[in-house]
Amino acid sequence: MLTWKDIISFSVNGNPTPDKRVEKRDGEWKNLLTPEQFRITRHKGTEPPHSGALCTTYDEGEYGCICCGTPLFDSTIKFNSGTGWPSFTQPIKENAVKYHKDTSYGMIRVEAMCNTCDAHLGHVFPDGPEPSGLRYCINSESMKLIKEGVTNE
Repeated sequence: MLTWKDIISFSVNGNPTPDKRVEKRDGEWKNLLTPEQFRITRHKGTEPPHSGALCTTYDEGEYGCICCGTPLFDSTIKFNSGTGWPSFTQPIKENAVKYHKDTSYGMIRVEAMCNTCDAHLGHVFPDGPEPSGLRYCINSESMKLIKEGVTNE
């Protein structure tokens, strides 16, 4: 189980190696994504709180990266943080998410990105529930819910 100490270590010392890499040019991403998905995932945007389709969804399945499909989070570790964004306590695998120190907007945060394609997902904070204490605050537009045999985008 990852802890805040692990997240800080990854953001400072380097991230785990992903299982694979997916790299595309901006034009290729634009052809695959909606304008909002492109703005958020490729240009580090955010959606307004309580606006994302996946914010109040608690169906069983996996949440995959909207850009490359890599599984990121499992529905069993999703929780209602009250922040207005889908929140999770752990990634599906240690190397699914990569971390980057984010000093934008006059604050210090840890950005969470898809470790396969570098899509911006959101941020991770040390104020989540036990046992990990982590809160991955993720944009709905950065993910798709993959149910058994069905994909909701």
